[in-house]
Amino acid sequence: MFGKRTCATSLGRKASGFTLIELMIVVAVIGIIAAVAYPSYQAHVRKTKRADAQAALMELSQFMERFYTANGRYLKADNSAPDLPFTEAPKDGGGTYDLAFAASNPKANSYILQATPKGSMANDSCGTLTLSNTGAKGQTSGTLADCWRR
Repeated sequence: MFGKRTCATSLGRKASGFTLIELMIVVAVIGIIAAVAYPSYQAHVRKTKRADAQAALMELSQFMERFYTANGRYLKADNSAPDLPFTEAPKDGGGTYDLAFAASNPKANSYILQATPKGSMANDSCGTLTLSNTGAKGQTSGTLADCWRR
């Protein structure tokens, strides 16, 4: 009953499992895939955040048109900028763009709204996005086609 213990594997059977070389190859392949996929993922996240800012500019543009309809001008009676309903995009928190009423002419019959990148978008290739009362879209760097997806 208390005899000599024997090893679970016999000398005739090959041990199963992964060798260190096989494990290193798998780690290297995963590293290569991650090195290719991560920058693409980051570019997609930037485009999504930029699209949030563009949608917010469009929404503020609609607000400005309603303000004009009610007041006959884009500025308040004291020639100051109207109070925007929100000043960050996205509106649900974690803002990556500051939104502002950028300019108006002295007659108060035009405006420019701007979205200035901040935080993780501070070095965005498009820079500050703008939208005017005529629907003219702009950016401080990059091309209109790349930044506004025409």
